[in-house]
Amino acid sequence: MSELERPAVAIDVVEDRSTNDAGFLRVRRLLLRNRYADTTSRDYPYDCVERAAIDAVGIVLYARSPDRVCVRSAIRPPLSLRPSYALPIAATSADPTLFEIPAGLVEPDEHGEEGLRACAARETKEEVGLELSADAFFRLGPGIFLSPGLSAEKLYVLAAEADPESAGTPSLDGSPVEEGAIVKWLVLDDALDACRSGAIEDAKTEVAIRRLAEHLAADEGRATDPGASEAVEAE
Repeated sequence: MSELERPAVAIDVVEDRSTNDAGFLRVRRLLLRNRYADTTSRDYPYDCVERAAIDAVGIVLYARSPDRVCVRSAIRPPLSLRPSYALPIAATSADPTLFEIPAGLVEPDEHGEEGLRACAARETKEEVGLELSADAFFRLGPGIFLSPGLSAEKLYVLAAEADPESAGTPSLDGSPVEEGAIVKWLVLDDALDACRSGAIEDAKTEVAIRRLAEHLAADEGRATDPGASEAVEAE
């Protein structure tokens, strides 16, 4: 039995109180009930957020010698709208900009691993100005839920080695939140330090950078110990 075996729970929608909303995000207002093996919970209200494209890719572009990783600035309006009266620790700034890995929504017609790689290639061109083949991308670990108490969005982290010098002008998506974005290639150790210090505050970006560091370290280990590589292949 796994130490992380999950308790058996099913959720029933007792009532859907949502209203029709044509916005980018849809708030579902529900009355739910948990169903366990031999009992049920009381009914409880719960709001969650949905959109047509429910999942996303986070893109880890990296270069070698020295190891570097690509991040870009993104305007996140909710950061400047955080209610100061409700913060457990007073905010030092209302700066709405974060440095993040490039990312984008997986379109409804992009299916399976091929669809994820196609999405990563498209978003790389749009956000960084690099043209990479979809085949250049590979997965860094399993998908992760970003804010499961609010949304069922799942992020898949894909990586590709790239040449920063070959980047052109990002095409962007025309949204004001992408205007004036700055693309930077950080030395990997500096990026890890930025995660530790809080200079990088975006959770998906920290996860992605740490996964990249782990991947590159494993590659270095295989390069210096061919026997380890052969053992992995034999498994």
